[in-house]
Amino acid sequence: MTYLADMGLLSLGSQLKAVSDQLYAMADEVYARHGIALQGRWFPILRLLHDRGPMTVGEIAAAVGQTHSAISQLTTRLVRDGWVSTASDEGDRRTRRLTLTTRAEAALQAAKPLWRAMRDGLEERVLSAGLDPTTLLAGLEQVAAPGLADIIANKASAHSSEVVSVVPLNPRLRTHFYRLNAIWLEHYFVLEPYDIEVMSNPEAIVAQGGAVLFALLGDAVVGTCALKQHAPGEYELTKMGVDPAVRGVGIGRKLIEAAVSEFERLGGNQLYLETNSRLEAAIHLYERTGFEHQPAIREGSYYGRANVYMIWRGRSAMAA
Repeated sequence: MTYLADMGLLSLGSQLKAVSDQLYAMADEVYARHGIALQGRWFPILRLLHDRGPMTVGEIAAAVGQTHSAISQLTTRLVRDGWVSTASDEGDRRTRRLTLTTRAEAALQAAKPLWRAMRDGLEERVLSAGLDPTTLLAGLEQVAAPGLADIIANKASAHSSEVVSVVPLNPRLRTHFYRLNAIWLEHYFVLEPYDIEVMSNPEAIVAQGGAVLFALLGDAVVGTCALKQHAPGEYELTKMGVDPAVRGVGIGRKLIEAAVSEFERLGGNQLYLETNSRLEAAIHLYERTGFEHQPAIREGSYYGRANVYMIWRGRSAMAA
């Protein structure tokens, strides 16, 4: 799982760019294995000129759905390297049309059997991923169709009016303690017996002198964390989970700040947490909210996955 994938649909464009780069690299490798000096990135332009004949940069950009600037940069390279030539349009001497060179025509002819193999291999991969080859591209085009910015702007306006509130445990919220924590634990690790014990009985945390908090965005329960008392005045910040759909908007910080306030209200004198180095974003958040790394993991830890131990050093250590 990559950093981009962890962000889900928020990074869809960047993820598609990464997939595109991987597919171009695959095509380059296939061409190289067969002694053909083509590159995958050239395919849309060269294939279009092969099928339709001479075209302008603007016509190519419109046909392949890319920007005029991107096509202009690529065609400039193709002209320089001898794959494409330019000539004045017969009807308008100011307009330059691009056409394939003899070298390009020969390379494309040699590549045609490989295109069929690439198509078949991609279709096989798409099917094995549980996707439908006949609707995949149309579906992606629909996602990015005009009007998306307006939809997002309207949603952003609606979201801006929603207030994040942090509230204590009540019977209506108890099942969300398990749900929100299971999401990230099962994503990165596995549920350990101690996790299940704690998540299944949040009331026990409160009964033992701790607290369980929930973040609400409007009426939606989007985050949770707990203060678990292990000894008089000694508390662990634990089981903090935020719904992936709303990560990155400050909910985790609000939960930590509320937990620190509760820790102070309870008269605590030590607040610590245990986590794993894989959770880089969470660790950075802890650092910004006043937690400092300790040189060794905590003795007697309940967690098999814990390899990071941090202690809260007070509000003066919290970053703005």
